[in-house]
Amino acid sequence: MLLFAPVLYRIGRGATGWIVAILPLGLAAYFSSLIPQVRSGEIITESFRWIPSLGIKLSFYLDGLSLLFALLISSIGALILIYARRYLSGYPCLGRFYLYILMFMASMLGVVLADNLITPFVFWELTSLSSYFLIGFEHDRHESRAAALQALLVTGIGGLTLLSGFILLGQAGNSLELSNLLNSGDAIRNHQLYVPILLLVLAGAFTKSAQVPFHFWLPTRGTLFS
Repeated sequence: MLLFAPVLYRIGRGATGWIVAILPLGLAAYFSSLIPQVRSGEIITESFRWIPSLGIKLSFYLDGLSLLFALLISSIGALILIYARRYLSGYPCLGRFYLYILMFMASMLGVVLADNLITPFVFWELTSLSSYFLIGFEHDRHESRAAALQALLVTGIGGLTLLSGFILLGQAGNSLELSNLLNSGDAIRNHQLYVPILLLVLAGAFTKSAQVPFHFWLPTRGTLFS
């Protein structure tokens, strides 16, 4: 449905917001069905072979915290899609907006559910890409294009620092799986790489969330649909 959002808009027009909202609503219902299992202390994991030679797997990990964020992303995302159908009614290229929003939501779900350290980095960069598209949605305006490019550069550099921190974290904890690293907290805190790891991960998080001093693109961002 994500890739076909622009096509759906050509067909469904005003009803497209309701149609594309089916996907995040379905995900919200699915995650809600897992609440009893997670409340009982069960941790749900899925893993797929990705780059075996480097020990990299496409693995996902669902516990209470990640379930909470998954529910927030899917449910609030559905509300945004439904709200946008009226708020942006008649706006050109609205189908692309639905595509970018769904892409952003999928990327955020990947970040909060990922287990292997390389997996959240990949989804982290996908959020940067989808943010670039959303910020620069009004591509005919210079301000929007400039703000989008600034955001992409800042978050892209931040993503590289985050990846560096993740690689060092994997070395310190002798694993790339978050589920294993969570049980090695003391060993990591006492490791000589702990301070560099902390600084690199914080730098990545600060750039992504536009915290001072990495907020300079926010005041000049294009006012979407103003």
